[in-house]
Amino acid sequence: MTTAAELPTENAEGKREAIPEYEPELRGRAERFTVFAFVFVPLIALLASVPFFWGWGLSLTDIAIASVFYLISGLGITVGFHRHFTHGSFKANRPLRIALAVAGSLAIEGSVIKWVADHRRHHKYADAEGDPHSPWRFGDDWKSVAKGLYYAHMAWMYLDDKKTSPRRFAPDLLKDKDIVLVDKLFLPIVLFSLGAPALIGGLVTMSWWGAFTAFFWASLVRVALLHHVTWSINSICHTIGEENFEVRDRSRNVWWLAIPSFGESWHNLHHADPTCARHGVLKGQIDISARVIWAFEKLGWATKVRWPNNDRLAAKRVKV
Repeated sequence: MTTAAELPTENAEGKREAIPEYEPELRGRAERFTVFAFVFVPLIALLASVPFFWGWGLSLTDIAIASVFYLISGLGITVGFHRHFTHGSFKANRPLRIALAVAGSLAIEGSVIKWVADHRRHHKYADAEGDPHSPWRFGDDWKSVAKGLYYAHMAWMYLDDKKTSPRRFAPDLLKDKDIVLVDKLFLPIVLFSLGAPALIGGLVTMSWWGAFTAFFWASLVRVALLHHVTWSINSICHTIGEENFEVRDRSRNVWWLAIPSFGESWHNLHHADPTCARHGVLKGQIDISARVIWAFEKLGWATKVRWPNNDRLAAKRVKV
């Protein structure tokens, strides 16, 4: 009998074979420590930013650099990694496709192929056994949910020693030479994401202090803030919020995360209709990522955009 972890899938030669959902080797200690460092070093910087902000060291230059990098890397995740690469909400021409892969990598949330593989597995098993980051994995009582929130938010990245198989969940990206190259260049892109703000800050202010404050705010704090906004979609948006559309999991809409997440926190509709290019479909639901996709479409860079279908929305709407 074929198990859920070994579903038949076509290989590169078009032949059917059972590809496991996990990589054969477990996540090594060095790899887990690296992930741990990239999670907690920016977090420490974010926590340190409060007294740092009230005392000294924040300039308009720092704010401008951090805002630009937050915007580019954040939209790289939402428009690129998520709506385009994971769910195919629209087709992108080659330059845009490469740019979105690079922009998403700047967020330092993992390489594009790994990110997509993990997220596709999440959707396959949303809030059930097999979901890599469900806050309900330990139970429904408050202690279990509290533990699950921490696990879903960040701990799963360094506590889970299993690695999602890209061959099983992202075979399309493995066939794309451009995306494979961007995936292999993840480390240089990470170094650029951390180093470029310092270089820009130093050149603008012509000082080492300007380079240091730009690194603190536009590299460490920016990365930490974007990390926790993104991870909140995994944790908070699967725990609290409104359910406007019927889903088989516990995905919910959390309005106060809509702006910093560029519309990703309208998560309930997303799980009801994963390939839809717009997540905020109801009145007043601001979806910046959808607006960006709309602009790409008008420019001719994006085609076959899967905009909301009124009949499908009506069929999925929760009956009051």
